Amino acid sequence: MGAAVSNWRLARAVAQQGQLGVVSGTSLAVVHARLLQQGDPGGHLRRAFDHFPWPEIAERHWAEYFVRGGIPAGQPYRGVPMPTLKPNPRLVELTVLANFAEVFLAKEGHGGEVGINLLEKIQLPTLPSLYGAMLAGVDAVLMGAGIPRAIPGILDRMARGEPVEMRVDIEGAAIDDPIGIVRFDPRVVLGPTLPAVSRPRFIAIVASTTLAMTLAKKASGRVDGFVVESAEAGGHNAPPRGGLRLTAEGEPIYGPRDVVALPKIRALGLPFWLAGGFGRPGKLAEAQGHGAAGIQVGTAFALCDESGMLPDLKRRLREWVAAGRARVRTDALASPTGFPFKIAQLSQTLADAAACAKRVKVCDLGYLRKLFQRPDGTVGYRCPGEPEADFLHKGGHVSEVEGRKCLCNGLMATVGLGQRRRDGDVELPLVTAGDELGALARYFDFKRESFSAADVIRVLLGSMAKG
Repeated sequence: MGAAVSNWRLARAVAQQGQLGVVSGTSLAVVHARLLQQGDPGGHLRRAFDHFPWPEIAERHWAEYFVRGGIPAGQPYRGVPMPTLKPNPRLVELTVLANFAEVFLAKEGHGGEVGINLLEKIQLPTLPSLYGAMLAGVDAVLMGAGIPRAIPGILDRMARGEPVEMRVDIEGAAIDDPIGIVRFDPRVVLGPTLPAVSRPRFIAIVASTTLAMTLAKKASGRVDGFVVESAEAGGHNAPPRGGLRLTAEGEPIYGPRDVVALPKIRALGLPFWLAGGFGRPGKLAEAQGHGAAGIQVGTAFALCDESGMLPDLKRRLREWVAAGRARVRTDALASPTGFPFKIAQLSQTLADAAACAKRVKVCDLGYLRKLFQRPDGTVGYRCPGEPEADFLHKGGHVSEVEGRKCLCNGLMATVGLGQRRRDGDVELPLVTAGDELGALARYFDFKRESFSAADVIRVLLGSMAKG
């Protein structure tokens, strides 16, 4: 559900209902730095920082970003260093701290389980993100949008307090080139004495039988289960197998080869959950009939009270759905990753072509930048969503630029953390949702004054009728 839509409040509310609540781990360093600059509404980050095992690190970042009462209207947020192969030590610390704080708050005051979702496509902050979440006792790590084969073994070593390393994708570099290795040593970053941490379950998000079988047999450590996601799911979708073909409207065409063979998944002997189009009554029983342990639901929860989406944006979405006007487009070009990306076609957002065209391109967060090897052997960073002249100067091809959107800034704006530009503009939101968004009004009453995570769960379990 993008960055900070599935935040600690939503994950906590779901976990309190006896289900696995999952926080988004995407760009949490930026999310928390901007919340601190808003004055830490509610004092929640202060409470979490007070429980961080290294108070001096927490205080350093509090002093750097906290603004009592919040920054003035129109003032830009102070920047956070961008992820790189050799990251700024302050960014590494902040990434550990932010992931700790998010999971700590999600787990606070109850005995339910909390997981964290990370994208394999966003590789550079992965190691400190994982360790920060483990420090707070995260129960499960979910990862998709790629082939996260190295992660299970990394979790094993982190649980033993050992240094870890991971190979990242660098265009043009040989597969065994040591330049593509990122490392994280908790003792170097945090100090010689480490608290005990437990190894969370690792649940891979897959869209093909082949990938599930590969991970089950060839991952670096134990895979504890799978989320099997169809192309109906929100966010990033796996590209269609067999080459990209588009409809007249420019959406990817999925066919029989993209349907996961659930009997083969079941034969792996690991628990699995079905995702994409399962956020309505009766779907849990259907999934269990296929042998699944349960379902993963995102879109319905994005509209509930506890989600991190801007309240006014959430209200507009609920009204839009209730009026039967909701539409989600699978955009084959929007994401700089090259993966199809689901976008709710809501006005006054980046789904609006006219509004999007007026946006001055800038790349100042950098989480979806691609790494490439320069002719001299050094590594550069470029993003198809950055200013076109910059991208082409770095060796990018003009064909990669068409239709790209700045997901980093758009998703931040969706949760009220959009950058304020010096020309007076504020970044527009970008709302992702699954294909079932338009059908939700049949099952959920969006005219209710309150629509909570508990309401969503009661409907999914069939114990609360609409209205």
